[in-house]
Amino acid sequence: MIDFNEFNKIHKNCLTDGLFSELPNHESGKVRDSYNLPGRQRIMVSTDRQSAFDLILAAVPFKGQVLNQTSQFWFEETKDICPNHVLSFPDPNVIITQHLQMLPVEIVVRDYMTGSTETSIWPMYKKGLRNLYGHNFPENILKNQKLPKTIITPTTKALQGEHDTPITAEEIIKTNLLSKETWEEVTQKALALFTRGKKIASKNGLILVDTKYEFGLDQNGILTIADEIHTPDSSRFWIKKSYERCMETGKNPESLDKEFLRLWITSCCDPYKDQIPPIPQDTLIEFSKKYIQLYEQVTGQKFKAPNIDQPIRERIYTNLKFAYPLYFS
Repeated sequence: MIDFNEFNKIHKNCLTDGLFSELPNHESGKVRDSYNLPGRQRIMVSTDRQSAFDLILAAVPFKGQVLNQTSQFWFEETKDICPNHVLSFPDPNVIITQHLQMLPVEIVVRDYMTGSTETSIWPMYKKGLRNLYGHNFPENILKNQKLPKTIITPTTKALQGEHDTPITAEEIIKTNLLSKETWEEVTQKALALFTRGKKIASKNGLILVDTKYEFGLDQNGILTIADEIHTPDSSRFWIKKSYERCMETGKNPESLDKEFLRLWITSCCDPYKDQIPPIPQDTLIEFSKKYIQLYEQVTGQKFKAPNIDQPIRERIYTNLKFAYPLYFS
């Protein structure tokens, strides 16, 4: 049992920096720090940095470990559907992967009319738009209502600090971002992964609402799933047993994902116009608990919190040194 009464000590041990100067070719993302190594290997360190609305806002205890280990579960559960980039997991916060040629689009698969960001379908629909990402929507769909069918809403990849841009399947092919054949394969794999995710989530009392996938090509040109899969950062998960009650009472569904923080922010300000206020300690604790609950509920495994007296960064350094002694000698 994690004692959040020791929050200050726990929060001080959050991993906010995944920079290890011994390793070459460092790249810093919103959440992960990565290193491209010879031999087409890539080290990805999941930090506890929390981003929303394309800004890094805080550090959430245990978040990096939850993301990494949730992805580990899903990569294993879906490897029969699509090859993944995993080589090994030398540390709870670290994954070693193949270095892929990443596709220039991100794939979001959706089952519900929801969302709070500019690229989500609910804010667009609420403004009166009825053709979104090339899909036509009927009138009178309610927020958080299930869609008539599962849809794919792709976006172009933005540079760090910039926003993703909505695009249609027709535009992807017309502008040669992807060939027709590659797009069809991406669509087929994404829908199959989402179907598997929904099945496992439902069995564990959850609704997989929507999710983002990133694909790349390996050295043989084989389509490969990368980055993360079905994590609370890349997906929305709702509690299944309370969904209908929430819809009947006009409340947002109970969630175990990043949307909890997005909704807190939008209740305080307009994140695209205003400065986002500091996130209170109680909110960070609740956020951390939701991520841990999601991991445990979806995997059926008990979350093993790190030793509060050992710096997470120190542990990662030790494990990376063991895995790659050449760089740490």
